[in-house]
Amino acid sequence: MERSSDYGAFMEKFVLKPSSSSHELPLNGLTFAVKDIFDVNGFVTGFGNPDWARTHSAATSTAPAVLAILRGGATCVGKTVMDEMAYSLDGDNKHYGTPTNLCAPDRVPGGSSSGSAVAVGAKLVDFSLGTDTGGSVRVPASYCSILGFRPSHDAVSTAGVIPMAQSFDTVGWFARDPVILNRVGRILLQLPDVDLVRPRQIFIAEDCFQLSSIPNNRVSQVLVKSVEKLFGGDVVKHLILGDYVENKVPSLSHFISKEIKKQDYGIASLAALSSAMRLLQRYEFKNNHGEWVTTVKPDLGPGISERVWEAIQTTGESIDICYSVKAEIIATLTTLLEDFGILAIPTVPGRPPKLNTDPTTLEIFRAEASSLLSIAGLSGFCQVSIPLGMYNDVPVAISLLAKHGSDGFLLNVVETLYDTLQEQIAISE
Repeated sequence: MERSSDYGAFMEKFVLKPSSSSHELPLNGLTFAVKDIFDVNGFVTGFGNPDWARTHSAATSTAPAVLAILRGGATCVGKTVMDEMAYSLDGDNKHYGTPTNLCAPDRVPGGSSSGSAVAVGAKLVDFSLGTDTGGSVRVPASYCSILGFRPSHDAVSTAGVIPMAQSFDTVGWFARDPVILNRVGRILLQLPDVDLVRPRQIFIAEDCFQLSSIPNNRVSQVLVKSVEKLFGGDVVKHLILGDYVENKVPSLSHFISKEIKKQDYGIASLAALSSAMRLLQRYEFKNNHGEWVTTVKPDLGPGISERVWEAIQTTGESIDICYSVKAEIIATLTTLLEDFGILAIPTVPGRPPKLNTDPTTLEIFRAEASSLLSIAGLSGFCQVSIPLGMYNDVPVAISLLAKHGSDGFLLNVVETLYDTLQEQIAISE
């Protein structure tokens, strides 16, 4: 298979024409690709692993999310490479190669929706579909310097998509252009076009930005100045998110161990949030795929193999506490943000790891990133990762979160803010 011309983004190329080529359709004339976790009629859904592909037959129907996009007027041009069994945030795949991160070729593209992000970053398609359970759209979007949207949990149908962990699985999407990001979102979320509502408050999570290795003037300050310019300074509020969560989510105390307290990096309550999320993710992954993994014993790459087998050994212990944490964090953040409130955090704490970084270093980075990613993960809130250009040759991104069901509001805010953010980046440099 010739893969050099497409930067290793595609598993296979084909053309699925839109249901109608009417010029009135919102996605008319646009092309897209889908992660190899979505069913497409007549193709085997590969799930990033050749043993999976070998032991599964071709799909007999197409995932509703893909059909909705085709009905919206876009043309599908193929399936993209993904990390094995969606169990990684790095973007490497020992069987199918690592798609090239064009904005930082010496660094990983992020996963598990690696090929979908690279296809958009390399301008091979106008937008693409991925999935995000623990960060698999938000992370590659930030690493590849493109827009990535994780919708409210259960807002977009995951039928015809291989499950990873149902409490967190979402169908997300990537684009370079905020107008296209918004249009795709309105099709998938079945939303009418509505006018922008001015954000009531935008909370800057100061402690989360202190985790970031990128200077504040290149991340949170770019947002603050843009918001002041567009919506007025009274909208901006500052918050120590870790303390707020620790005080309001009592069930977290079960996960705030001595180890977490001792760590010199990170925010204890958010690290505990991540522990709760990862435990529930392992438990649900095992229920979904444990039997297949133990029967087939698939050939899995480093890091992923350890995570998969750790999941297979998970018991039901403490799972009820995970559900309590989930309910409490939803209530806590809903009270904080209410209608038309936004929470701003870094998408990830630092630079994308270099290619061939050793697994131990990657695991530390993954743990740090997961404490930020688990906020939307456990709450089921919508989150968008917005690129903020390059700093010292690495991509920078910021994330905005809004309460469950506020997807249309958040998409409009991104479209409105985007150009001003880019202007502020130029000034800050």
